[in-house]
Amino acid sequence: MSRDSAIAQAAQHFDDGGFRSTLARRVAIPTESQNSDRATELKAYLEQEMRPAFEAMGFECELLTHSKALAPFLFAQRIEDESLPTVFGYGHGDVIRGLDKEWKSGLAPWTLSEQEGRWYGRGIADNKGQHSVNMAAMQAVLKTRGRLGFNAKYLIEMGEETGSGGLRELCTENAARFSADLLIASDGPRLRAERPTLFLGSRGSLNFDLMIEARAGGHHSGNWGGLISNPGIQLSHAIASIVSPSGQIRIPEWVPEQLPESVRNALSDCEVDGGDDGPQIEPEWGEPGLSPAERVFGWCSFEVLAYKTGNPDTPVNAIPPRAWARCQLRFVVGIDPQQILPALRRHLDRQGFSMVKIVPTREALFSATRIDPEDPWVQWAASSISQTSGKKPAILPNLGGSLPNDIFTDVLGLRTVWVPHSYPGCSQHAPNEHLPPELLREGLQIMAGLYWDLGAGGTPAN
Repeated sequence: MSRDSAIAQAAQHFDDGGFRSTLARRVAIPTESQNSDRATELKAYLEQEMRPAFEAMGFECELLTHSKALAPFLFAQRIEDESLPTVFGYGHGDVIRGLDKEWKSGLAPWTLSEQEGRWYGRGIADNKGQHSVNMAAMQAVLKTRGRLGFNAKYLIEMGEETGSGGLRELCTENAARFSADLLIASDGPRLRAERPTLFLGSRGSLNFDLMIEARAGGHHSGNWGGLISNPGIQLSHAIASIVSPSGQIRIPEWVPEQLPESVRNALSDCEVDGGDDGPQIEPEWGEPGLSPAERVFGWCSFEVLAYKTGNPDTPVNAIPPRAWARCQLRFVVGIDPQQILPALRRHLDRQGFSMVKIVPTREALFSATRIDPEDPWVQWAASSISQTSGKKPAILPNLGGSLPNDIFTDVLGLRTVWVPHSYPGCSQHAPNEHLPPELLREGLQIMAGLYWDLGAGGTPAN
């Protein structure tokens, strides 16, 4: 009975095909939460896959519902001794639409396939593969030690890809029941495929539309050009006032006053690299004076996701009556989310763009969160991962993307330590979602070591 034995048990589970078989079965369930016809599959994932797997590890399981949620939640817990540390785990079994016809030849979203040394399938990176790694690692510890040595609580939701409806309310109503010392979960990508990574929160995200409705219809550009305003030109200038030509944000309320020293220190050895399939970083884009890691993990970014004026498919010689853009602000701790749109309104009015309407979208607002990179639990987790992998893990103050992490920090009051088992080039949310199998194997070993250490004593005091 040893730490090495538990790690070897996890690796053997991968090498003998057991992990792949389990993952293939889970990928085969088309749990598209954006598809209203998949309610049966969403519930089946919990009842046919998650509940039996947790119960086999001695967890008590219960399906929980909320009126704001599209599907049930599974809550599983194994309480060994109230005096032991308690870890809260989280994962989501729903996935983005399969986009079946857009996958490469020989691949399909609901079949786990191997091609050119990669495993393909919808959900393998986001998030079925990741929570399957953690569950299998926990099972390896149980088989080796006969017990976890800590208390475990786990929540699996089926609506993360549609905004986690009902999750906040469920956690609020069950705050005492869900109480724990910290959250350890897995989602998102590593900094690089070969470097183990921790991230401690997520950037916030707010989507909104900018619109100009100038008049009822289009008018001949020869007869009216130079006499009436062009909404497409006006909106482009309005957007240009928000950021510089190199992408630097020009609204003071949208950027932090400074980069905290602990965040700068944590990011000092972090190199952003999307791999062979990733885009080339453009050093002159974004906030000047920051490293690429600081720009994506420590700062805010404004993006135009879509823009339309006139009829792009069949342009005509007419001045369009309207223009529209879908925009997004990714923001970090220190930005007041309730002041984002009011600050934009004041800015546009000052710049002479009072004709631009600001319309919030239906997407959920994700708040920004991070815990201190120097927190003892962070250092404990980093030390465990380093011991297992022989590598210095990257410590990211927050994920560049967004997760409902504020629910765990603000509602449940948890420290949050995320250990991702994906990489930037995984094509999550796109056709051909995939992972290198060696990354999954290393993830199994890392998590087995982390769970072993959690139950071995010597964890930080809260």
